[in-house]
Amino acid sequence: MKKYILGILAVFLGCWLHAQQQNYKVAVVAFYNLENFYDTVHNPMVNDVEFTPQGAKNYNSQIYFTKIERLATVLSGIGTDAAPANPDGPALIGVAEIENDTVLNDLIHHPLLIKRKYKFVHYDSKDARGVDVALLYNPKYFKVEDSKPLFVKLPGNSKDAYYTRDVLWVKGKLDGETIHVYVNHWPSRLGGEERSAPARAAAAMVCKKHMDSIAKTDGEQKVIIMGDLNDDPISPSITEVLKAKGKIAEVKPGGIFNPWIDLYKKGIGTLAYQDAWGLFDQIMINYPWLSKSQNGFFYYQQFIYNREFMKENIGKYKGYPMRTWDGNTYRGGYSDHFPTYIVLLKRIE
Repeated sequence: MKKYILGILAVFLGCWLHAQQQNYKVAVVAFYNLENFYDTVHNPMVNDVEFTPQGAKNYNSQIYFTKIERLATVLSGIGTDAAPANPDGPALIGVAEIENDTVLNDLIHHPLLIKRKYKFVHYDSKDARGVDVALLYNPKYFKVEDSKPLFVKLPGNSKDAYYTRDVLWVKGKLDGETIHVYVNHWPSRLGGEERSAPARAAAAMVCKKHMDSIAKTDGEQKVIIMGDLNDDPISPSITEVLKAKGKIAEVKPGGIFNPWIDLYKKGIGTLAYQDAWGLFDQIMINYPWLSKSQNGFFYYQQFIYNREFMKENIGKYKGYPMRTWDGNTYRGGYSDHFPTYIVLLKRIE
C-alpha cells in the first residue's frame, strides 16, 4: 500500500512540476566573444593581414570553416540543456570580435544554426583591427524596430589608438514587449589597466547617457547591457559609471542589476589571464526586469556556458577556455572566452 501511495504521489508531483514549467515562456539572452572571427580576404582599410593566407598565422579556408563549426557548436547548445531551457536556444546573441557581415552570414547558415533562421544587426566601426560587435536575433521571438551605432570618443592618452568599437543599440519587440539592447566591446587593457580605465569609463558613459535619454523621453524602458567589457563586475566603469548593483534588493527605479558580482567574488570567470580568472563577459539588466509579478518577461537566472569540450584538458592551462590562437600558433579551439547568458521568464495565462 505504501508503495502504491508513493507511486501516486510521484506521478502527481511529476505532473505538477511539468504544469509549472508549462506556465512560463522562456527567453534566453546570450553574449559571446568569438575571438578574432575574420574571413580570409584582406581588407586594405583595416589591419587584418595576419588573418590571410599570406599572414603570419597562415590563415586559410580550412581554419576559417573549422572556426565556424566550432562557434556554431557552442551557439547551438546555449540555453538548451539546463532547465529552464528553450530548445530554440537564445532569442538574442550579442557577439564581439567579428570582422564583417560575411562571417556572420556564414555562421548563421551553418547546419547547426540554419533552422533557427537567425538574422543580425551590424555596423562597421572604425576600430583599427577591423573588429565589430553585432546582435544576432531569432525573428520568431524578436522584431527589430530601430538601431544605430553609438560612437565612443576616447579620452586623450587613454589608448594609443584613436578609435574603438562603437556601442550597438537595438530597439525591438521581444514577444511583443519593447526592449532596448546595448552590445559592447569596450577598449582593452593593452597599455595598462590604469591608463586605459578612462577609455572604458567613456564607453560605459555612452550606454548610460543613451539609456537615460530614452527614459527621459519615453519613461523607463526595459534595457539589456551586454558585452566584453574588458573590466570585471567590481570595476569602476561598472560600479561607478553605470552604478550597477549586485543585489536585487539594492536596485531602485533607474538603476541597473549586475548578476555577475557574486560569481566573480567566488573566483568564477569567463576568461583567464596570468593564472587568474576575469569575468569580462557580462549581461546586465535594469530595474523593470526585476519584478516577478509583472505580465512581461522578468529576470530569472544567469549562467556561464563552459562545457568540458570547450576547455583545455591538459597542461598548465587545464580548465581554461580552449582558444583558437596562442599568438601565431593555431590551437584549433573555440574562443578564449566562455559565453554568458541569462534566462528570462514570462507567465502564460
